[in-house]
Amino acid sequence: MNNLLSIITFLPMVAALILAVFLRGDDPAAQRNAKWLALAATSATFLISLGVLFGFDPSDTGFQFVEEADWLMGLSYKMGVDGISVLFVMLTTFLMPLTIAACWGVTTRGKEYMIAFLVLETLMIGVFVALDLVLFYLFFEAGLIPMFLIIGIWGGKARIYAAFKFFLYTFLGSVLMLVAMVFMYMEAGTTDIPTLLNHAFDSSTMRLLGITITGGAQTLLFIAFFASFAVQMPMWPVHTWLPDAHVQAPTAGSVVLAAILLKMGGYGFLRFSLPMFPAGADVMATFVLWLSAIAIVYTSLVALVQEDMKKLIAYSSVAHMGYVTAGIFAANQQGLDGAIFQMISHGFISGALFLCVGVIYDRMHTREIDAYGGLVNRMPAYALIFMFFTMANVGLPGTSGFVGEFLTLVGMFQANTWVAAVATSGVILSAAYALWLYRRVVMGDLIKESLKAITDMNRREKWIFAPLVAMTLLLGVYPSLVTDIIGPSVENLLNQYHAALPDSGSATEVAQAAAH
Repeated sequence: MNNLLSIITFLPMVAALILAVFLRGDDPAAQRNAKWLALAATSATFLISLGVLFGFDPSDTGFQFVEEADWLMGLSYKMGVDGISVLFVMLTTFLMPLTIAACWGVTTRGKEYMIAFLVLETLMIGVFVALDLVLFYLFFEAGLIPMFLIIGIWGGKARIYAAFKFFLYTFLGSVLMLVAMVFMYMEAGTTDIPTLLNHAFDSSTMRLLGITITGGAQTLLFIAFFASFAVQMPMWPVHTWLPDAHVQAPTAGSVVLAAILLKMGGYGFLRFSLPMFPAGADVMATFVLWLSAIAIVYTSLVALVQEDMKKLIAYSSVAHMGYVTAGIFAANQQGLDGAIFQMISHGFISGALFLCVGVIYDRMHTREIDAYGGLVNRMPAYALIFMFFTMANVGLPGTSGFVGEFLTLVGMFQANTWVAAVATSGVILSAAYALWLYRRVVMGDLIKESLKAITDMNRREKWIFAPLVAMTLLLGVYPSLVTDIIGPSVENLLNQYHAALPDSGSATEVAQAAAH
């Protein structure tokens, strides 16, 4: 089917329009119908997206399922997927029905809540399939709006502050990217991403405002895109919007934010920073590697002192994204494979951890760690699920968390042994904060009177977790499901990246040679 990607992308938007136009009223029946329609639309989107996965040829390193049409003022509507983007599309379509199912208890403006998530799904998928700069930018920036509304309307007490902080950080970070895109269009004469991937931007040393810039225009373009993607990840020290957004967002909002929206930054590095600006990426690689190592250690230490469960898991996400950025800018096969694997794995694990918080928050309406303790006595099923994803978050062998962290650390070691040594300490720190959280919430005697009537997970909640458990285990014992798909495209990206570097040898290549 020639327009399969368009169907996957815009089916949730069509469902949102149906809800907005035809479903009237805010009574319980209307809210229930809105939830069922949203669940049906997201489930259908996932089932259709399986056609892309099963029809995808990993050995073909080019873009597949390409759709192209003339658009507005000479711009083009162009979509396609390669080995790097196809799994992010699948992650999005897989998680959205589970997210909608987790919203079943929402009673305030339920129809609008479903519309916001449906629109958000369209925009997130659009980011991963867009093959035109303008189209990518529109999807990338428009995705801020529904998440801004989700936090600002259905969030906690400080939701307005958190929503505006989220919006301003991510929007302002993208201003430089927009300027860079205009320059790229003027330089290359096109906004077509496949064409730009083969366009050699100037990498000769230049002087600007009295400063000598190695890598020339490529370094400046890299920095402009980096400003946007680093905030979106988010990287230290521009990460402070994330804990506030997570704490104030409703459970489903936190799931989407951690599992999918953060990955748009990592995807941007893979789609633009490395292949389009190799000289600039090589110049900045050591800087980014050390930023990543600092992020892993610093945010892990900050997680240790948190009293709010969501904030602890949010800082954990920043630490895990540090492995991703380090793996990407190690610029080798293991690093990039590990970074992509880590992003996919983190989507399942972090989403599940925020759902675990949501389960007990729905019952007790507090996220304070001190409010709990001894839940294993009343909630054995919950204790088991929470323990499984805690272990996966730590990187226990046999879970997908281990594979991603191991591959990125191997890649880091090849690029810079000191960065790898510092980053490895994050494995120990993650065990410390994750087990500390689990012990205080789940283990021990049930002393608090308020917890003695708490009930275990119901059937709906167990069904939501079942696919997440299955994927975390499956990828942990059979990682080839991911690496076989991404491997050829990653290898092709690296070949183009290293071929575009100066003949004298790049900083990354020198570091790799030293490591051996």
